[in-house]
Amino acid sequence: MSVPPERVQRWIDGFADRHGPFEATGDTHVVRLVAADGAVAECHAPFPPLPQGPPRVTNLVAHARADRLVGVVLVRLGGYAAGVFHGTELLASKVDSRYVQGRTAAGGWSQQRFARRRQNQAGQTHQAAADTALRVLSPHLEQMAAVVFGGDRKAVDALREDRRLAPLFALEAEPFLTVPDPKLAVLRDTPASFRAVRIHVTDPG
Repeated sequence: MSVPPERVQRWIDGFADRHGPFEATGDTHVVRLVAADGAVAECHAPFPPLPQGPPRVTNLVAHARADRLVGVVLVRLGGYAAGVFHGTELLASKVDSRYVQGRTAAGGWSQQRFARRRQNQAGQTHQAAADTALRVLSPHLEQMAAVVFGGDRKAVDALREDRRLAPLFALEAEPFLTVPDPKLAVLRDTPASFRAVRIHVTDPG
């Protein structure tokens, strides 16, 4: 499950109510809560590393709630979006779409011409997405804590071939955002995913 930073402390309090007192251990990525009844909650922090040592829960909550400058790049075959967030506030953005033909059942030379045309259209989309990501994110790059990518993995992998984007990929952080067509509303909603604490619970017995 994914828990918003503002609700993490309440969720942990509820875990203690349900399972009894717990011991907190962990590392730079995860805080592990082992409860009296044997239940275990692994809390994966956004944007590690976590501060080390106790109090681990307090450190996790403070770390998750911090308002970082984060870049977001979303790419799918028919569109792209780039944005810069401070916490949940969208400071700068650009969203656009490109026409890419769907698949056809035609064969022979017609199919080959269609495939070349579709490949060219996809390449133009990737080029435009790269240009946009650079234009929107580059002015903030020195202050940026991370860049989160999303959309379609193949489309994002195509961007990796553009050497101009190496400084952005050097800041790449999880999670990969699996989103529908990158509209402005979709971009605005991404902090709910990349700021969340991902929690995996193993019940006792």
